[in-house]
Amino acid sequence: MNALAANLVLAVIWAALTGDISSGSLLSGLVVGFFALWMVQPILGLDPLYFRRMYRSTRLAVFFLWELLKSSVEVAVEVLRPRGRARPAFVEMPLDVKSDLEIMLVANLISLTPGTLSLEVMPDRSTLIVHAMFGDDPDALVASMKNGLERMVKEAFE
Repeated sequence: MNALAANLVLAVIWAALTGDISSGSLLSGLVVGFFALWMVQPILGLDPLYFRRMYRSTRLAVFFLWELLKSSVEVAVEVLRPRGRARPAFVEMPLDVKSDLEIMLVANLISLTPGTLSLEVMPDRSTLIVHAMFGDDPDALVASMKNGLERMVKEAFE
């Protein structure tokens, strides 16, 4: 049995033992099951790749939520400010991610972040065109997206 299947089974067992079959109980069962499997992974011979990917995926989710909060506040302040400082711009972001899933995830996470919108992936899949509300410094904006979301997505899929 692979680690994901074992983790799901442990989550269902946890929910059954607590007598609460809700999403919160299943989520807490997933967390408890993850740490239980992590502790016994050498004994069961489970693949450590599952644990690395789950850790990196969780880090990506937390990072995205933080970026979402920061950019939401920044856009809200800009909208409420009498004289805005927004300088919209189109920027070309070279892509280091190669698979369709990784490109889609980077593009969608950028679009979900307030103030930015992914417009197009070039046919050769090497560049993403992004519209940014705050495009004063395109190089800094591209560096921020590459060192942030794209790097985290790339790590999550390694």
